[in-house]
Amino acid sequence: MVHSFLRSIGFRNLKKKSDLYQILEDVINHPDTQSVEKDQNGNSFIECKKEFGEDFGIAVCGDFIDNHEFRMEHYYPYLIGTGITTEEEIEIERHAEKESYAGICDEMKLGVTLIFYVQNIAEVLKEQQIFGKYKNGINATLAGLAYTGRILLPVEKTEASKEQKKKSTENRIHLISKAREGNQAAMENLTLHDMDMYTSLSRRIIKEDILSIVETSFMPFGIESDQYMIIGEILDCMKSQNHNTGEVIWIMTLNCNDMIFDICVNEKDLLGEPEAGRRFKGRVWMQGCINYSY
Repeated sequence: MVHSFLRSIGFRNLKKKSDLYQILEDVINHPDTQSVEKDQNGNSFIECKKEFGEDFGIAVCGDFIDNHEFRMEHYYPYLIGTGITTEEEIEIERHAEKESYAGICDEMKLGVTLIFYVQNIAEVLKEQQIFGKYKNGINATLAGLAYTGRILLPVEKTEASKEQKKKSTENRIHLISKAREGNQAAMENLTLHDMDMYTSLSRRIIKEDILSIVETSFMPFGIESDQYMIIGEILDCMKSQNHNTGEVIWIMTLNCNDMIFDICVNEKDLLGEPEAGRRFKGRVWMQGCINYSY
């Protein structure tokens, strides 16, 4: 089956399964990296990765039949992120139908549970073999594959408003942390803060456009838990190219609710011209590499 987010890494016109299988065969036979581990039941797990551009490519996962014939279980497109996106502890849950995993953390910057598709499956299995259970990660490097997107103009900000927002964010994170510990006063303060914000937004929405009020956002999208609709400030951007198809890919570093991560989007699925300081709005599939050491 053709993965919906293959378009994000330059395979926008890939429709036929026969063409897909040729690409997957190339990944299996000529991988840039190959990892071999054992799963929790002692079965072999092989992951082959091949890049088709700068920091993006396709990973094919499977096992060996009779120790010589490779059998594919699943595949996925990926983008390699940079830096540390979240410092929260990462829990790991295995998907029911295949040897793939979801990373889960309560990210206080979002105020909601963040769920993403785990990229470094072999490392997760290696830690599981050592400790006899899935070990929580200490942080994660996230990246997003955008299905579509558009460029928005930035929101006008003064130095005073930037400082006020920074203090407000720090205070909110502190209150959420205290509320998690069961602090009743913190819970009440959060409730009052949300009520004040709702009142303020209700007044502003009468005269202002919603995109001038909401600077960045990170909201779950659809029924799949690792897809989100985001608005993020572009910190950096660059053009890349899929060397197999020639399609142009934009790779952007975003600040979204004070979380910094990279995304990639096909130029043909992007409306507008990316530039640092502008904003990106679109639907993304969040992936991440779980880190076990600093």
